[in-house]
Amino acid sequence: MSTLPQTVVRPEFDAGDLSEASHGDVARKLSLWEKLVDMDGVRKLTILIALMMAWEIYTRLSGVSEYILPKFSDTAVALYDAVLNDQLLIMIKNSMTVLLTGYAIGLVIATLLTTAAIMTRFGSDVLSTLTAMLNPLPAIALLPLALLWFGLGSSSVVFTLLHSVIWPVALNAHTGFMGVSETQRMVGRNYGLKGVSYVTKLLIPAAFPSILMGLKVGWAYAWRTLIAAELVFGGAIADTSGTQSGGLGWFVFANQMDLRIPYVFAGLFTVILVGVLVESLIFSTIESRTVRRWGMQSS
Repeated sequence: MSTLPQTVVRPEFDAGDLSEASHGDVARKLSLWEKLVDMDGVRKLTILIALMMAWEIYTRLSGVSEYILPKFSDTAVALYDAVLNDQLLIMIKNSMTVLLTGYAIGLVIATLLTTAAIMTRFGSDVLSTLTAMLNPLPAIALLPLALLWFGLGSSSVVFTLLHSVIWPVALNAHTGFMGVSETQRMVGRNYGLKGVSYVTKLLIPAAFPSILMGLKVGWAYAWRTLIAAELVFGGAIADTSGTQSGGLGWFVFANQMDLRIPYVFAGLFTVILVGVLVESLIFSTIESRTVRRWGMQSS
């Protein structure tokens, strides 16, 4: 026969004055340093500055040749000179124009594929099959085919960019829609959501983290594909478009051929800088105003 466990009597504890207890900071004004540390852009800028300083210190102390790795100060001077005298800003504009064209068309096609995939089983089979076939294929590998079909010009680059945008965007969006729980779907139907309102007010917000990730990945793939394509025939694009300068990738290639290595690194630094600006000013803003505000992602 089992016996009940003995009741443990804990000694009484008298709390002292509660005003002496430490409750932490309930509400107080943040210092300037705490405000700066809390800013995402400031933290990232600090990392960039630290990398630049490490670059400058290494090149000065190691004595490495400028044809291998120029000083950051020389690269900064080359970047300043390229902006003033080498039409670097026009080249950035040319690259961004082609990129936005391909990105926009790719988003439209990805939207159509995703819509068909979530509405019909046949559409889902088509998307999964095409994704399995084409997503592993590097976009730059389509460049020779684009040259045969469209010739030298921005149309060939746009065609190549489509391959970089469609599959990551469509795949992430479709995964997000399929990941919406049945409970959320039933709640939406109980509220009377149907048709377009059901998609815009329930499915898209619930799947938006995956959709946003697809947009970011598609942008990154398209940006690097564009630079790679311009490294090959960016000058031809400039000739057919009637401008005096090609794209940003052509700026890197042309200076590499002339052995102007600081200008090569200035072009590469510009590629990185544009990517960081787009990520910080556009995607981070969308993220903070949507998924973070909705509590779907921690800051």
